[in-house]
Amino acid sequence: MKLRNIYIGIICAVSLSACNDKMDYHEYTNYDNTHVFSDFGRTAGFVNNIYSYLDYDLPSINSLASACDEAEMAVTWSSVLDYTNGNWTAMNPKSQWGIYSGIRAVNYFLKEAKDLDFYDLRFTQDYQAQMTRFNRYQYEVRLLRAYFYFRLVRAYGDVPFTTEILTEAEANSIKRTSASEIFDFIISECDAVASELPVSYKNLEGDAASGDNPETGRVNRGTALALKARAALYRASKLFNESGDKELWRQAALFSQDVIDYCMENGIVLGKYTDLWGTNNYQAAEVIFARRVGDTSSPEYDNFPIGMENANSGNCPTQTLVDAYEMKNGGEPDPANPYEGRDPRFKMTIACNGDKWPDSNPNPLETYIGGRNGAPISYATPTGYYLKKYLDGSIDISAGSGTGGKRHSWITFRLGEFYLNYAEAVFQYLGSAEMATDEFFLTARDAVNKIRTRTGVNMPVLPKGISGDEFWKRYKRERMVELAFEGHRFWDIRRWKEGGVTSIARMEITKLGDDSFAYKKTTKPLTWDDRMYFYPIPDSEIRKNKNLTQNPGWEIK
Repeated sequence: MKLRNIYIGIICAVSLSACNDKMDYHEYTNYDNTHVFSDFGRTAGFVNNIYSYLDYDLPSINSLASACDEAEMAVTWSSVLDYTNGNWTAMNPKSQWGIYSGIRAVNYFLKEAKDLDFYDLRFTQDYQAQMTRFNRYQYEVRLLRAYFYFRLVRAYGDVPFTTEILTEAEANSIKRTSASEIFDFIISECDAVASELPVSYKNLEGDAASGDNPETGRVNRGTALALKARAALYRASKLFNESGDKELWRQAALFSQDVIDYCMENGIVLGKYTDLWGTNNYQAAEVIFARRVGDTSSPEYDNFPIGMENANSGNCPTQTLVDAYEMKNGGEPDPANPYEGRDPRFKMTIACNGDKWPDSNPNPLETYIGGRNGAPISYATPTGYYLKKYLDGSIDISAGSGTGGKRHSWITFRLGEFYLNYAEAVFQYLGSAEMATDEFFLTARDAVNKIRTRTGVNMPVLPKGISGDEFWKRYKRERMVELAFEGHRFWDIRRWKEGGVTSIARMEITKLGDDSFAYKKTTKPLTWDDRMYFYPIPDSEIRKNKNLTQNPGWEIK
């Protein structure tokens, strides 16, 4: 782990742009701390670079959606297939270890920028506004560091932990800290910084960048509450709570309820499901925090249907996922017409045979064998489906008339997740989907029904009197559907310790002589081993640090 003490690459960003309302990251160069922290702009750039370590999983050829049962990667050379084909090893670790670079930058900032007053700049016109922002940075970066540690503990369990700037020798002798202690740190940091962060960056007193074009893409109070609640949910889950400690579930329920209360108090509400992607999705009614990625068409190049110019198929939703979408009438799908009458989120998320997708495609999709977009074309969908969610159907990727990239943002936290998190936690704590108490204002069933009845979805509510077993089964389906391709499924099956997925379902479609279609489910085997609940620590790190132990099952013999 390279937590070196001073030689940190500085990538300086320009100030948050009011004209395009986003945070930009621009490469700068290497400077020492005296130079970086002698100017508001360079100091802001250092902090903005820490934001660049935030994760996002917009659909790509390496998306974790295709590392579980959510999707199958059509591009047969993609390294994401290593997760499910047995090629995942400590020598090929799919490393998350680079997150430590972000943690190192935070530790460096908190030490080197402590007590700065930029005295030499006190006569500049916007000095007070700049100092207001500077004094907030310490709380922003502490929250970012807590989030970085959450990503590490989620992936590895026990991990090396420090809030200090280490020498290289110190970094390469540090031991792992228990996951429980790191969860304690994450939750305590969220508590410490939440009240110091604004609800919104609009109309902040003394802040010249606020008003009609405030800074966006910065962590806020809701981000702190959301991270605290998500971390508590993971801590209460079986992967980290083998004893089934009910108090951990109670805390997770309380913290998710706090997020719901915060959203209600601040006008954050469930809106249209399709508002969660597209050019302005960061402004969707239920967004708590979104990572602004910028203008790009990479998700469209990677995932538009094969058969279209420059398209690569990418993450193809599985029949396993399709089967999670219930019928609106509560019945079973028609074998001859299996896509009609399903949960509306199905057609919003997944493109199937006969759909007009995307806008630039002159023909309806033909995902059947021998069709324009089906096998045996190289890299055609192996599952019978293509992806819609998080893609911009208005983008044209053809060479002659391409539209170029458009703004994409990754939603890190949104209200819908926390209704589901609350439902899970309160159900596990109380042991009933029907119980409400003085402490918990919603039953688990009512919380799930908030999602099922959201605008444009309007699915039948889960019925009163539902048994615990039936609720848990339908809750997991609801979570898979609502949060599809939002970076949750891969981690959910791990924290539940339900990772023994040894196959995924596909749909093989054949066109018949009368232009009707025959549908046949098939399966593809996947490799699973229980060691995969946690990532392997990179072997290169183990070799450098004799005090660093490997996760069970990943040892190189």
